[in-house]
Amino acid sequence: MEGDTRVRSFVDLRAFADTAQPPATGDYRTARAALPLAGGPCGVDLLALDGGTGTVDGLPGDEFVIVLAGSLRLGGVTLAADACAVVPAGIAFGWQAAPGTRALTMRHAIGTAAADTVVPIDTAAALIPSNPPLAELLVGPTPSCRNHTDYLSSDGVFICGTWDSTPYHRTTMRYRHHELMHLLQGGVTFVDESGASATFSTGDIFLLEHGAQCSWDSKVDVKKVYAIWRPAVA
Repeated sequence: MEGDTRVRSFVDLRAFADTAQPPATGDYRTARAALPLAGGPCGVDLLALDGGTGTVDGLPGDEFVIVLAGSLRLGGVTLAADACAVVPAGIAFGWQAAPGTRALTMRHAIGTAAADTVVPIDTAAALIPSNPPLAELLVGPTPSCRNHTDYLSSDGVFICGTWDSTPYHRTTMRYRHHELMHLLQGGVTFVDESGASATFSTGDIFLLEHGAQCSWDSKVDVKKVYAIWRPAVA
């Protein structure tokens, strides 16, 4: 990130998917367009497959996948629109895509997998209480937050699962991670350090960038799928 003065913020990933231009042909590895992010071992791509099948000997890292349209089979897991899973690093798997399949991926470069098969994200899993935001950042009551983790990388840097919370308002904090979020319920408004704001609602998919300074304001209960890449040194 040294020398990069761009303001880090929130990114509407459905809007990115609407404008990105991956190659017209390709396979699971190559039919991709990358979201511009600061260099590092985490990346976000749009994957576009107009049908097809194939095998992959292994990816060079853990990869979270969420389908936008069509359907995608990864190993023994079939994902319809809005379903998601994690492909652990290095495992061999077969894939099959329906015509017009589009998906977003978020990857964490690592050599050691934490599982030996594709791991689906279970949005119906029971959630357990988790820590609320820091008290000094809250404006108003402390929310009740819950979480379920489906995948944690072998180095503890990459974590994917489901989280929910009662409404709360948090003042600006610096994000020490990239976080992809898919809102399953509710809505939240972010304001970044430049004053830009955006409200995301049920069904939206977006990214909070590592280094972003943003507030959070949710007026209703929120539930989301998340994929977080948090480096050991942020």
